[in-house]
Amino acid sequence: MAPTALVNFDIENGEKALAALDGDGKSPQVALWAKLPDYETWRLVLASDRLDQTSQLTGYTQINEALEKAGIPIHRQPSVLLRPMNNPMIEELRRVFAVAKDTYGMRLGGQTFGDKYIEDAFVYRIR
Repeated sequence: MAPTALVNFDIENGEKALAALDGDGKSPQVALWAKLPDYETWRLVLASDRLDQTSQLTGYTQINEALEKAGIPIHRQPSVLLRPMNNPMIEELRRVFAVAKDTYGMRLGGQTFGDKYIEDAFVYRIR
């Protein structure tokens, strides 16, 4: 099966999702589209200390509520992969890139960060 491509539609939907989370006070410190070996399709990887860190179910519920409040219909909501702030991949991404003034549009790929190999990625932010 051929790998899926990340297209402008996906990038725009990710931006809308981030705006919804920012507007709801749940701004992610890490937000990027990633193609990971564990999944056939791209995932919007999010990590935020303003989302519940103790229960992924609660964290995903908080994301869904913010997207619904912003009026983003279910068929436009990105496939999200929520990671806690202490996840090894998130910690290493922050360690490596948090000093950069602007990470928007950075492309990553063919690298391992923490415990996760990233085939390809489009970065919105890493703080």
